[in-house]
Amino acid sequence: MIKISNIDHVVIRAKDIPKMIAFYRDVLGCPEERRNEDMGLYQMRAGSALIDLVDVNGKLGKMGGAAPGDDACNMDHFCVRVEPFDEDVIRAHLAKHQIDAPEKVMRYGAEGTGPSIYIQDPEGNTVELKGPAGE
Repeated sequence: MIKISNIDHVVIRAKDIPKMIAFYRDVLGCPEERRNEDMGLYQMRAGSALIDLVDVNGKLGKMGGAAPGDDACNMDHFCVRVEPFDEDVIRAHLAKHQIDAPEKVMRYGAEGTGPSIYIQDPEGNTVELKGPAGE
């Protein structure tokens, strides 16, 4: 039996690496941890996990087929746990970066049902900002 403890990393194939790095660094607060430009791989620290950004024009990215777009999605969404989950502070920060977000919704996640806001990164990937269960 395999027992999962947490998400180690997610990989996002991207067309505009500088814009994606800026979004994950400046909007979501994920510092760049490591890069391998020869492979087209840029790794952002997200708590205990990594968000790997792969340049679709780089060595790794070319192995994945067509670039993400209207006919080639690279994922539905991924969820990051936000602590503390202060909706007003989150919305003010998103607004500072010209990011509109729908109303908070209660959704079920790894810890149970809690507040959730969906946003999109510059290339249309949906990122769920999730608060603690039971709020």
